[in-house]
Amino acid sequence: MAKDIVKSVQRAVRILESFNPDVRELGITELSKKLKIPKSTVYNILNTLALEGIVEKNRENQRYRLGLTLFELGNIARANFELRSVATSYLKELNRQLDETVHLTILDKGEVLYIECFESTKRLRTYSVIGIRAPLHCTAVGKAILAFLPEDEVDKIILTKGLEKFTENTITDPQELKEQLREIRFRGYSTDNMEHEEGVRCVGAPIHNQEGKVFASISVSGPSQRLTLERIPAISELVMATANEISRRIRI
Repeated sequence: MAKDIVKSVQRAVRILESFNPDVRELGITELSKKLKIPKSTVYNILNTLALEGIVEKNRENQRYRLGLTLFELGNIARANFELRSVATSYLKELNRQLDETVHLTILDKGEVLYIECFESTKRLRTYSVIGIRAPLHCTAVGKAILAFLPEDEVDKIILTKGLEKFTENTITDPQELKEQLREIRFRGYSTDNMEHEEGVRCVGAPIHNQEGKVFASISVSGPSQRLTLERIPAISELVMATANEISRRIRI
């Protein structure tokens, strides 16, 4: 695996790790001597990191310090860790009650990212997709988030990501999608009626953070012959109750 290592990235990490509460600013020469990296290389790496906001340059002394982007990324990482920690027991209970696959996702770059999953014990089931991304417009977890985003953000996602057609049931018309999002906001849960994958139905609900903003969601998914349209109301009550309890715990 050593041949797969990107040396410049490795050096950038070493530079970032050189900062600590006692050493908040460092210069190019200091970093070059400390890490035994050529000054020109340190300069190029710091300039690149500065362009992305990962470090900032103090114009008065020409030294560098960690930037706000790292603070933002740290908050995201901490929030995701806390979310999984809080949500796990509730997701397991929902999985036990229904014996269908339960997913936990977060909003990331206009898509949902699956970060936790508990599978059904049944032979015919949906499987874990941890680490996989999926569109917002045709998944229950995605629509549960999309429905509560500001309209301009929804428009931007539609424009940049598009409304790709995956099945005959996929909504590809922006106005039709927005109408469904209004319904989701009103009733509190979303559905994926075989819109992303043939034969799979899902019921989702949003998770709110400490500021009351939706940043994550959960869903129950399974074969359409088990998750029938008649069962959706009962399943949705359990999904919403679970999502609300996770949201309440996050706000504590």
